[in-house]
Amino acid sequence: MKYPAAPADSFDLADGVVALGPGLAWLPASRCLLAADAHLAYEDVVGGALPLWSTAEIVATLALSAERMGAREIVFLGDIVHGARMSDGAMRAVGAGLDVLRERWVVTLVAGNHEGRTRAFRVLGTTVETCDRDGWLLVHGDQPAQLGRRAIIGHLHPSLHMGGRSSAPAFAASAALVVVPALTPYSPGLDVLSQDFANAIGRWAVTRDDVHIVVAASDRVYPFGSLASLRDVLRAKPGRRPPAGVRRRHLRCDR
Repeated sequence: MKYPAAPADSFDLADGVVALGPGLAWLPASRCLLAADAHLAYEDVVGGALPLWSTAEIVATLALSAERMGAREIVFLGDIVHGARMSDGAMRAVGAGLDVLRERWVVTLVAGNHEGRTRAFRVLGTTVETCDRDGWLLVHGDQPAQLGRRAIIGHLHPSLHMGGRSSAPAFAASAALVVVPALTPYSPGLDVLSQDFANAIGRWAVTRDDVHIVVAASDRVYPFGSLASLRDVLRAKPGRRPPAGVRRRHLRCDR
């Protein structure tokens, strides 16, 4: 997709992969909902006494989207929790949230780098390193790239930064690689316009010329067109801001 398109409830990212407004990816053939980098219990892991508001919000977002789409399965693409060192109360909150989802849907947990050295612990139960759905490899993205496979990853927290401290979570998609934005509200993300992002996708043999960007808001997606052309536009017009309604994130990135 070279040029911007009108905002919509959903947008086709690649063959059989659809972007949804909350920053979730949808695989219609298998009725599978994909969520990346939820970082549940973030507040407890970093602050101890902070309320776990984001855990309940993320679970509610997933349940609402899964219900609306008629999902069969929810797959977490790694970094389900922010870290293994959490209080008993936080563990109960995370476990209860996952139980709510498991009561209605199959839940598959792909391990990420925040799950600890064992890649699993008792609050999560069984995790997997990778799984396959609809011809796509689903993996967190922190390990060496598996070239020759179409992959959907998280880990990078892609976002679009357009001046000041404003940023918006974004999908970065090509025919061979789809990067899903972080679901946590605590990350300004890795700027898709940056060289660091170009280097990260380059590990998967994907270049800026291959990728298009779709910004995610709470209930809409905003297709911005190709990353290469977007960089040219923003270089020509410094200080541009995301369109009205695009959610902004201003807090720390925890990749």
